[in-house]
Amino acid sequence: MKMLGAQLAALRRAAGYTQRSLGERVAADEETIASIEQGRRSLKADLAEVLDELLDGKGTQAAGVENLPEIDLFPLWAEEFLDHEREALALSSYENQVLPGLLQTEAYARAVFRSRVPVYDESEIEARTAGRIERQEILHHKVPPTVSYVVWEPVLRLPVGGRQVHAEQLRHLRVCSELPGISLQFLPLNRTTHAGLNGPFVLLETPDHQHLAYYETQRGSQWVSDPSEVSIVARKYAMLRTQALTPEDSQGLLDRLLGEQ
Repeated sequence: MKMLGAQLAALRRAAGYTQRSLGERVAADEETIASIEQGRRSLKADLAEVLDELLDGKGTQAAGVENLPEIDLFPLWAEEFLDHEREALALSSYENQVLPGLLQTEAYARAVFRSRVPVYDESEIEARTAGRIERQEILHHKVPPTVSYVVWEPVLRLPVGGRQVHAEQLRHLRVCSELPGISLQFLPLNRTTHAGLNGPFVLLETPDHQHLAYYETQRGSQWVSDPSEVSIVARKYAMLRTQALTPEDSQGLLDRLLGEQ
């Protein structure tokens, strides 16, 4: 993706456009153009065709997208989620399998990808790990999204990657819990009611204030946009927040676990 992005940057400069002015011509914001040029965001086929025509690219952008190495490609459903995540005003997520991707350390993310069956080769593990870490930039924007997580306690205690990786991840979570706009809560094992028994999910608010729900499975995903269905998921999340430890008590749990390391 970096090579394709560099080609786009060269075509843009040759045509006399800034990132902002090019974005205005193709109905994209400046950050989108910058992310594509830096190889941090995939170029979609329809936008590639528009750019080829506008910048006299003679089909190079469309051909580049079509022939990207498989390691650079996410499934289409994952790409759509990453696009929405990058632009979201608010994110709320319940996790009961692994820690949220935006809060993972590099070592933890690498260990997650190494646990996959069938296994990834090392080059793919490294590429996917880098992609996950790059996503985390949204938490450090000048105006970051409002982010809320509820994580089931066993996920917090599972020593993915070994003791050292686990300890580093706990310390990172403690730092993240202090970031502006983030609420991190853990759902303890001793709760007798649990609104998340059907599995993990994400709630997301887009820049135009559309509310969406997202479920991801091992072989695909499902977007939910119907207001009545999104309302059901939102009510589940509201109940989970009441069943979870408060953010302050969740920080206390992290402190106790760190003291045991």
